[in-house]
Amino acid sequence: MICFFDTNVLVYCMDSGDPVRQACAIERLARACEHDTVVLSVQVLQEFYAITTRKLQPALSPAEAQAQIERLASFEVVGSSARSVIEATRLAERHRLQWWDALILEAALRAQADVLVTEDGQHGQRFGKLTVENPFL
Repeated sequence: MICFFDTNVLVYCMDSGDPVRQACAIERLARACEHDTVVLSVQVLQEFYAITTRKLQPALSPAEAQAQIERLASFEVVGSSARSVIEATRLAERHRLQWWDALILEAALRAQADVLVTEDGQHGQRFGKLTVENPFL
């Protein structure tokens, strides 16, 4: 199974201020690492750095965030292109999604993921073979 992880789940792995969600996020990522193929996008890596160094309390230092991104980059990482942005605009309109969520969905679909692990979106919602999973429910 291919599991695409959204930024919010990865940030919760670092969030000691929310130990319940942190434990859920760590467990879900560990389970995927053991049993599945984990896929991320360049957008996820970019957002992870921005959030963990600026919004997370306590924030990661730039060096700590960079080290985490280097670990995350060992997973399959899909890029973006003009075509992927155009397809995300279609997804945003068709499904009435927020822009950044549409970009994540487009990358997960392009990666042929079976599961999109995120706290955004409706748990159980399907986009073809892709199912949205909220690990915090």
